[in-house]
Amino acid sequence: MKYLYIFLMCVGAVTVSAQAQPYGLEQLEQQFLSRNYMLIAAKFDIGRAEAEVVQEKLWPNPVLSVDEFNLWSNATSETMPPLLGSYGRTQQVSIELEQLIETAGKRKKRVAVKQLEHRMAVHEFEELVRELKKELRQTYYHVVSQKQSLLQLRAMVDLFEQLSRQYARQSQQQNVSLADYRRVQAELISLRKEQLELEDDIASSIHVLRVLTQLDDITVDQLQDGNTFESRLARLPADVVSLALSQNIGLKRQLTAVEQAEAELRLEKANRKPDLTLQVGYDRGGNIMQDFVGLGVSMDLPLFNRNKGNIQAAKQSVELQRAQQASLQWELESAVRKRRDQLLRYERMLQDWSADAIHEQQAMVDRYRKHLQGQQITLMEFIDFVQAAREAHGAFLDVWENYNTTLEELQYLVGSDF
Repeated sequence: MKYLYIFLMCVGAVTVSAQAQPYGLEQLEQQFLSRNYMLIAAKFDIGRAEAEVVQEKLWPNPVLSVDEFNLWSNATSETMPPLLGSYGRTQQVSIELEQLIETAGKRKKRVAVKQLEHRMAVHEFEELVRELKKELRQTYYHVVSQKQSLLQLRAMVDLFEQLSRQYARQSQQQNVSLADYRRVQAELISLRKEQLELEDDIASSIHVLRVLTQLDDITVDQLQDGNTFESRLARLPADVVSLALSQNIGLKRQLTAVEQAEAELRLEKANRKPDLTLQVGYDRGGNIMQDFVGLGVSMDLPLFNRNKGNIQAAKQSVELQRAQQASLQWELESAVRKRRDQLLRYERMLQDWSADAIHEQQAMVDRYRKHLQGQQITLMEFIDFVQAAREAHGAFLDVWENYNTTLEELQYLVGSDF
């Protein structure tokens, strides 16, 4: 489509320093994925969640206790066979080994909860990647638009600097009025102020790119336009709403939150059933037998606490997560349709833009300058035309940037690039 190449026709190619490495959008994304510290930190959080899953799979350790070990004996002591050599004839000791046996599959249910927490960490990492990629791309498109505006603005500043010098000489020779010279100076000052503000804005955007990519030496002159002026609307999926419902990271995370709430409810229901503690004990000299080995079992009696409060809270959490899922799904469908319709409107607007008219503007500025020098038009007519041409170019840049920004918003909502 012709309008997609208007920038290249109206401002020309940009010379990049041979020593500076050029960066396109793909190169910036590669640096972002490999060097961004926030992503590295998120990967460690996934590793932590994996370790917690491993920990929950482990059985609780048995408990060994040694009791009733006497350090001395008195006159009432009974004599028993020695333990070691002649030692231990009056030695008493009790040894007990306990092992907790969880009932109702509590350990498996805790493992299931931790596995869902791990899945949640993965979804959060994916969401962070997509959010930062969206910010990177939108900032890149903004800088490209600013770059094109700066190129045109520099050309206008050069033009009015030349006019200022010419009108200064003509004013001294009284060939033009002092008012016209002051008017040219005023327009030049306004253009320089606008250039300064634009350069400050570019510096802020470049700072964002440096933070995201960890490239400290990147400059606006190193950024390449690449194929950013190509239309990608033809690759838009036919049923983009259904695709978003199946791939949106936020909705996946919410679905996992619902599953996690349900798993926690199952765990709380299991917690109302008491666990068993198996015991094996050896008692020397403390019972009717000198060497006594006995078995035992202990458990809580669920008379007063049947975990009703925690079960009720878990049920409320499930209902809350399901309600949030329904709300998020509705908001997602609405947002996808809104971005899709916006994208179509921007596309039609760019299609209606006259590529020939935009291309002719720079030539017409030169032509109007010759008319001004030949006194065929007035200075005010020339300034008005230059301002109108700049406004038209700026309007196209705004629509083009909004087009790409909306496209990135739609790709973020869908959860995939197209």
